[in-house]
Amino acid sequence: MHNANIIARLATEVGVNPQQVTAVEKLFADGCTVPFIARYRKEAHGNLDEVKIGKIQERLTYYTELEERKETILKTIDEQGKLTDELKEKIEGCFVKSRLEDLYQPYKPKRKTRAAVAKEKGFEPLADLIWSGGVIAADTPDEDLQYARDILAERIADIADVRGAVREAYAKKAVVRSEKAPTVKDGEPTKFEQYYEFSEPIATIPSHRYLAIRRGQTEKVLWMHLDLDSEPVIDRILEILEGQSIDGVAVRNRQTRSQIEIAAADAYKRLLAPSCEIDVTVDKKMEADRGAIEVFGENLRHLLLASPLGEKAVLAIDPGIRTGCKVAMIDATGKYLGKTVIFPQLKVAEAEKAIAMIVFKYKAEAIAVGNGTAGRETEQFVRATLKKLHAQHPEIPIPIVVSVSEAGASVYSASEIARKEFPELDLTVRGAISIGRRLQDPLAELVKIDPKAIGVGQYQHDVDQKHLGEKLDEVVVSCVNGVGVELNTASAPLLERVSGLTPQLAKAIVEYRDANGKFKSRTELKKVKGLGEKAFEQCAGFLRIRDAKNPLDSSAVHPERYPLVEVMAADAGLSVGELVGNSLAAKKIDIRRYVSAEVGEPTLKDIVSELVKPGRDPRSVFEPPKFREDVTKIEDVREGMKLEGVVTNVTAFGAFVDIGVHQDGLIHLSELSDNFVSDPASVVKAGDRLSVTVIGIDLKRQRISLSAKSRPVIGGASAGGGSSAGAPRKMRTSFAPSSGSGFSCNPFANL
Repeated sequence: MHNANIIARLATEVGVNPQQVTAVEKLFADGCTVPFIARYRKEAHGNLDEVKIGKIQERLTYYTELEERKETILKTIDEQGKLTDELKEKIEGCFVKSRLEDLYQPYKPKRKTRAAVAKEKGFEPLADLIWSGGVIAADTPDEDLQYARDILAERIADIADVRGAVREAYAKKAVVRSEKAPTVKDGEPTKFEQYYEFSEPIATIPSHRYLAIRRGQTEKVLWMHLDLDSEPVIDRILEILEGQSIDGVAVRNRQTRSQIEIAAADAYKRLLAPSCEIDVTVDKKMEADRGAIEVFGENLRHLLLASPLGEKAVLAIDPGIRTGCKVAMIDATGKYLGKTVIFPQLKVAEAEKAIAMIVFKYKAEAIAVGNGTAGRETEQFVRATLKKLHAQHPEIPIPIVVSVSEAGASVYSASEIARKEFPELDLTVRGAISIGRRLQDPLAELVKIDPKAIGVGQYQHDVDQKHLGEKLDEVVVSCVNGVGVELNTASAPLLERVSGLTPQLAKAIVEYRDANGKFKSRTELKKVKGLGEKAFEQCAGFLRIRDAKNPLDSSAVHPERYPLVEVMAADAGLSVGELVGNSLAAKKIDIRRYVSAEVGEPTLKDIVSELVKPGRDPRSVFEPPKFREDVTKIEDVREGMKLEGVVTNVTAFGAFVDIGVHQDGLIHLSELSDNFVSDPASVVKAGDRLSVTVIGIDLKRQRISLSAKSRPVIGGASAGGGSSAGAPRKMRTSFAPSSGSGFSCNPFANL
């Protein structure tokens, strides 16, 4: 546990009180997870949300690392025999890693520097004389003075306050400058032309511009450096040195002062400026990374929480031209039923026949079409086929047609997870299945894919990959636990994201389920090998069992509160089964009657909310947008067109929108609203449906510019862009096409 000073400082940083920090730290020490703490321990920490709890966790880690580093530094300095009480107090009272390293700087092992050479030659006494303001002999050679200044320059550079001042000057006043690299030919088009002659203060440059310049430098298209006026910085160094001395003698001798001024200028230009520039650029990179990672995390959250189609039988198509379209049929639970290949561009009649037969045989309620190459053409073919089918057989229920993002599907297809799920299937068929399942439940399917492969980031390959991975994992875990997981159908990759479950436990749950059949109650989880009381406590509330004997097992009420619900039911004169889902009875519960030392109003409100609507899915109702049928490729797009699209990615400079032509268009932040927008995420989010106007097309670079001015968001998140071939109709339990339909009713061979 951290000391009171750190707890108080951390509380101020996060915007909570110290007692809340202490409570959260204790819960983490007890092995609790962020989702569990946020949902089931609200009284303990004062009803903090996941964001605040996650921030506390992040800062606790920072201070733990800081304290460990302090111990190492104190031990190292003490072993050198140089640890004074004053220095120890400074180190122990330090709360910032960079400041701690500045304090340690004079005691770090150094390579053979100019100062070290000067000391070996015996010039340290002369340096001390100058430093203390003594009288320099008139016949002292310039060479000797240079050696002394080398020692003084290093001494000055090692002063923590001096190094801190130079770093602060770079952070607040330096200017980022970039220019075209000499290796780039004049007139040669690049993505970085706007940065060929560019400058902006490092303190205010937005993260996306800074990352873009760094990428240009990495690709050897740009040169980048920081500019800083040196004179004010050297003056500030001299101000600090006024209080530096040996044996308490201040620097005031004019002759020695001139030598110190020369040494200070040398210390700045040779020792401090290069290292502090690196420090500040690294800090700025970390800041930019955090901004980009937050954008990525927010986009991923909205994508994972996209509206699910639900338990509907889906015919899934992975479009292709040369190798054909891979078709897979999955039932309402996502179970794979069969596959085939069609060639809509080459063998139209055969492809129509195949689609019709699948719809007939499997009662497909939706058709998911991947939005990759030939996606819109395939979608048009499917709609035309269904239109023909409906004209001939109006009694046949017609499935909706939805364009689904393929991002990451190929990664899943080649993954170990996919190989275990479908060892006998080709990669392309696995991809089609993934597309279909993604429509049914985006969250359940996307958790199988590395989030970095989903493509909703901003400079994702340029940011710190460890930090990115941690953030994205945090988002996935938050989404999975926020929605809840159906225990009897969840895959191992989905289960391992549940609070308290490791990959090993997730695998053990699936193996137990395969061997013993469906779980009949949450308590049965305790029979799973390796799943102890702590893991059960952390995971049970987030797992659902549909149609369980105890109706609370399908809700978010934690098993530890079942006895309390039983008391509530008895007080209402009902059984638990009669109370769960009975909104009238649940809303009449006076929660004040049930407040105790263990359970407060926040938890009681959650319980009542679950009794009103047990296991309610927080995601919005699925409603696909409608793309224009006459706009399927970028060549079809014209300036001034008004289109409907789906936001696929939000960045610091704008939002990308799928308008159904394979190439997303960009709404620059200046075109997002009639009012000034500094943060695109405050206006739109991934999955939003927008009405947009085309304001520019660059066929050479395959770029589309869009505007959303005076075009408000017209819908919520959805599973992807899509269009309907007709309103979904209620499925019949049995049907048969009339004779002479032109379609065979026999199932095709490999289905």
